[in-house]
Amino acid sequence: MDTTRSPRTDTDRVGVLLAGSEQWREGLRPTFADDDAFSVRTVSTAEAAITAATDRHATVDCVVSARRLDGTTGLDLLADLRSHGVAAPFVLAPEDGSESLASEAIDAGVADYVPADADSEDLRRRCRAAVERRDEEYRRTARADQFESVFATPDRFWAVLDADGTVVRVNRGALELLDTDERAVLGKRFWGLPWADNSQRELQQAVHRARRGEYADFEARLPDETGEGRCEFTVRPVTDDDGEVTHLVVEGRRVAERVRLEEELRESEELHRVTLNNMTDTVLVTDDDGEFTYVCPNVHFIFGHTAEEIHDLGTIDVLLGEDLFDRERLESEGVLTNLECTATDKYGREHTLLVNVRQVSIQGGTTLYSCRDITKRKQRERALTQLHETSRSMLYAETKPEIADRVVTDAASILPSAAVAVYQFDRDENVLSPTAVSDEFSELVGSLPELRLDGASAVSRAFVEDETRTRERAERDGRQRTLLSALGDYVAVPLGDHGVFVAATVQEETFDEVGEEVTELLAATTEAAFDRVERENELRERDRTLKRQNERLSKLNGVNEFIREIDQALVGAESRERIETAVCERLTADDRFRFAWIGETTALDRTLRPRAWAGDERGYLDSVPLESGADAGTVEPSVRTADEREATHVSNVADHLRTGRWCKEAVSRDFQSVLSIPLTYDDVLFGTLTVYADRPDAFDDMVRSVLRELGDTVASAINAVQRKEALRSDAVVELEYRISDPTAVLHRLASETGASLEVEGDVDRDDETTLVFVTVEGATLDRVVEATADFVGITDAERVRTTDDGGLLGLGVRGDFVTTVLADHGAVRRRLRATPEGLSLTVDVPDSITTRSIDEVVSNTYDGAEPVAQRERTRALETKGRPGRFLDDLTERQLEVAQMAYHAGFFDSQRDVTGRDVASMLDISHTAFYDHVRRIQRKLFASLFENRPQPTGVE
Repeated sequence: MDTTRSPRTDTDRVGVLLAGSEQWREGLRPTFADDDAFSVRTVSTAEAAITAATDRHATVDCVVSARRLDGTTGLDLLADLRSHGVAAPFVLAPEDGSESLASEAIDAGVADYVPADADSEDLRRRCRAAVERRDEEYRRTARADQFESVFATPDRFWAVLDADGTVVRVNRGALELLDTDERAVLGKRFWGLPWADNSQRELQQAVHRARRGEYADFEARLPDETGEGRCEFTVRPVTDDDGEVTHLVVEGRRVAERVRLEEELRESEELHRVTLNNMTDTVLVTDDDGEFTYVCPNVHFIFGHTAEEIHDLGTIDVLLGEDLFDRERLESEGVLTNLECTATDKYGREHTLLVNVRQVSIQGGTTLYSCRDITKRKQRERALTQLHETSRSMLYAETKPEIADRVVTDAASILPSAAVAVYQFDRDENVLSPTAVSDEFSELVGSLPELRLDGASAVSRAFVEDETRTRERAERDGRQRTLLSALGDYVAVPLGDHGVFVAATVQEETFDEVGEEVTELLAATTEAAFDRVERENELRERDRTLKRQNERLSKLNGVNEFIREIDQALVGAESRERIETAVCERLTADDRFRFAWIGETTALDRTLRPRAWAGDERGYLDSVPLESGADAGTVEPSVRTADEREATHVSNVADHLRTGRWCKEAVSRDFQSVLSIPLTYDDVLFGTLTVYADRPDAFDDMVRSVLRELGDTVASAINAVQRKEALRSDAVVELEYRISDPTAVLHRLASETGASLEVEGDVDRDDETTLVFVTVEGATLDRVVEATADFVGITDAERVRTTDDGGLLGLGVRGDFVTTVLADHGAVRRRLRATPEGLSLTVDVPDSITTRSIDEVVSNTYDGAEPVAQRERTRALETKGRPGRFLDDLTERQLEVAQMAYHAGFFDSQRDVTGRDVASMLDISHTAFYDHVRRIQRKLFASLFENRPQPTGVE
């Protein structure tokens, strides 16, 4: 820790620290306390003395110590102080001194040795002398340090000479300038050094003048090949305390350096002149009376006046106004900053200035004014304030036109010198339409047209290219044939996908950077408001959509609920009548539907016959005609549905009062809307379901879709019930058809080969084909098999058995065969024969199934089907008993194996067909064939001898 203190001044009091016993201190205290030139502190221990001497907040200029302290000695204290960095003079003042102690003290480095009983004046004088010697040593050290610092300057010539001119020291800079080393210089006379010219005499004279105590200057050339080695030197004398010259100091520098410094000064002055001429801040200096003593050359930037015109104004008050600042406050603070005032320039334009005022003393001036023009900043602040208010007001706007009107209205305050317009993009027409236009804009260009996106105007280009367009850019691009060309200046800013914001000035005015910036900000605010309104509209539309969806879901849940109830009723229904009654009753149980009925088309006169109804019918079915064949627009909806087999929807019956009698009857019973749907299964029409509601538009898309699906379900249920009833029925109607369908596979095959083909049986396969066993007469099997190769509808042909006039074939026919289609509707194919002339089909129809529905099945399967006979008979006994159940127990593969084996003659008593032959026909192994046969036989005997059905999964 360094506690060395700076040198004292003559007026400082000497701080003395007395360290010793109490008796010793009391003896010496009056010596210093009675003299105002001293301040005294006392301690009794070495530790306390060290603490006091190292205290930076206290002044200890001299330590006076006794010989002995508590536990140590004064000389030990001196050693401790020095180890702590305390350099204050140390005076030993023992109570009982001796010569040996004095000698020891001097050797230890005390500043003085004074017995404690010495004269008080002498002790004070010797303490002060010790302090002064210390201060002088500080000064000498500081001067030496300063000299060494300067002496070490590398680009300067420094040398120290004896009084007679002998060189005793040189610095590195001197050696480099002399281009020599230290050994060639030291000990030589200064004028004897290797100078490049004959200046030794001048050098010698300069040294002699310095030895007489004068400062001497001279120039000399150094040995430098570049020719720039001329230097200027100064020789200074160094004297001792007696004023005798002991040494000479020589300082030298290149003349070029002085020139360089002068040039730098000139350049600096030029830089300041250029800066003052071109900076926008203006500097003015006045005297105490306010008259100008200096006017910055750039004064015209703000005030429009020249410097001479400013001087002619007289005082600063004419320029900046009176009472700009408080004079007393300026005198107390010295500088006043950010004083705002308003000044009018030479052309009458008002400027807002920010002025700093400072007290100075420059060329007769006492007050300096620094003026900054903040007019644009104030304009920007005012515009931003108004823009903020506009932004807040647009938060409550709900439509884009409302926002556009607000922007145009507020633009008069935000852009006072501009006319504005807002174009919106019409997505339907792909044009930009003027939504809001200020009166000033209309006065400048008249009525604004719609703009197409063809880039013919700056507005459309700004929108298409999504970048701001200005008059300057239009002129640079050579494109001025626009509706804005009559304007003085304009800025067209795109508003994203919403449109374009346009701000314009009159012919002779232009936009400055503040105007363009504020225009951009106003456009950005408008775009943000448009975005907000668009998002809110989207959210509202989404809410409305969700609400509609929720309502639709609620309605759908209600519809699905009664549809489930209807489905449950259909599952439990055992007859067609129960199904139709349940559907009508459940539909009218819903408050939305007033009346529902199911009708069936009769076979003779194509008139709808009501089969079931429920609800508030009130004689409606008896009062309206239900015959088909009339104009579709005049018949009752159920009749139209039966004729066209398409759903009929009348959303408002009252709209058709003049078109049909049924409308008057319907509205008189408060039937306001109607929906009629066909009940079809596999293209067979079972009837129509017609529902009436007591309000218009009661059947929306969802309800219509659900009821159409319900119609399909009801038709399927009716078909299933009829099939069940057909299995229990003994009485059947035998229908015979003559078919001339040239597209039928068997008819084409008979025509191609000239054979007669009669179906003996068929089996459905897993590959969606049907194996049909056909007896062939009038042609060879080879001829028929060869012909099938060209038939797309026949996948394969297998010879089962050959006879003299033909034989038996197994034909693979694509899709469902007529047998399967008839069975699906409860009928049984009795006989099917194909000849070159056509097909002959005989069908057994149980009395529970209408023959009209089977007519439709046959007509849908074959073109040109004509019924030729209808006979009633009783179903054969064997078709009602266990053999029928036995067939149901067989798998499709087992049924195929059984029929193939049977028709091939495998079960004949005198057979010529083996199991291997039948297996080859079926493309299976003979072991698999015999396994199928054993399973078939077990199921046959089970159906004959057991009263229970075969368990599921048992083969």
